[in-house]
Amino acid sequence: MAAPLRDDAPFDPLVDLAGLWTTELAERYVPLHGLPPATRYECLGGRLIMSPMEGAANRYAMGRMLVLLDGPAMGADALVYPSVNMRFDDQTWIEPDLAVLRASAQQAVWVPADLFLMPVEFVSPGSRRRDRIDKPALCAAAEVPYYLRVEIDGRYVEVELSELVDGAYRVIAQAVSGQEFRTEVPFPLSFDPLDLLEPGIARR
Repeated sequence: MAAPLRDDAPFDPLVDLAGLWTTELAERYVPLHGLPPATRYECLGGRLIMSPMEGAANRYAMGRMLVLLDGPAMGADALVYPSVNMRFDDQTWIEPDLAVLRASAQQAVWVPADLFLMPVEFVSPGSRRRDRIDKPALCAAAEVPYYLRVEIDGRYVEVELSELVDGAYRVIAQAVSGQEFRTEVPFPLSFDPLDLLEPGIARR
């Protein structure tokens, strides 16, 4: 339940809008004053969820993955974007680390979930449950066909692709460092998860 507006204190959107957040309010108040500009803002049922910028390992891997996905995706008439707002409804959205869309987002700020072919999430230590459980559940409920998850721990990299089958995701391709990740859907793709690591780490 949202805290009531107070006559004796200045308006604080983080407090006074708790549980009431919508895309409209986010456009008005986000980014929140006093927080780092790199803060990620997601929302579940009106509850704003904030997390810091990814660490260097994930940031580097995102850039490498975008390059790996770009050509094959375009060959399948799909487009790869860095993080965008994936909107499920006015009070629920997430920001996948990468987004493979069925068509152009047309410069939209809030990209509808039904335009997504495959969100790509790089698991963060502080958001393991959301990246591995909560976000896939949201995407499955929205009937997003594929979900790609990447997890990095030192030189260990795991890449897992799931396909929506009967309303739930089923793993159809998986590989760890030193193996070949290969899939034909949603488009042909093949690489060693080690390719996602920073060069100094990959050569150790």
